Amino acid sequence: MILLVSPSSRARECAESLEAALGESVEVAANVRRACSTLRQSEFTAVIIDEPVLELEPDALEIIFQGSGIAIPIYVNLAISSFQRIIGEVKNGLRRHREERLVAMKTAATLMRTELRGAVAGILMSTELALRVPGVPRAVVEKLKSVCDLAGEIRTRLEDHVVCVVVPPD
Repeated sequence: MILLVSPSSRARECAESLEAALGESVEVAANVRRACSTLRQSEFTAVIIDEPVLELEPDALEIIFQGSGIAIPIYVNLAISSFQRIIGEVKNGLRRHREERLVAMKTAATLMRTELRGAVAGILMSTELALRVPGVPRAVVEKLKSVCDLAGEIRTRLEDHVVCVVVPPD
């Protein structure tokens, strides 16, 4: 869902054009107070702000984006821009936002994999060392083997193939 913040008489018509072009519903808020109320009620992918709003209410940006969540800001001027241009700007903004989110997700996944690999390596090393301790009860050896196998599976899923070598105690 998209929020269009504009006092313009063209706002409703612009919203309808955006809905038809993007296949996404568009809510219209005529002022900052209405925008904040609408933002509290739903999650939005984008907040389109008509530039006159910024002139009428100088603190509008800060107020709106305190409650906008992950919505991206897109600035337009309904008084001078055609609906086609606005549609193009919104499409580009949403595309950039998707690309940025994808990069952020990939980065987070890479960081998580790196951290998990370290933890799994520690688990594997600890279990293998524990298995080498003489006199470990058979039941404990079986549990340690199970932990080692599970850690190996996790490591494999993290795209790093590892062989878990279990050395039975003497």
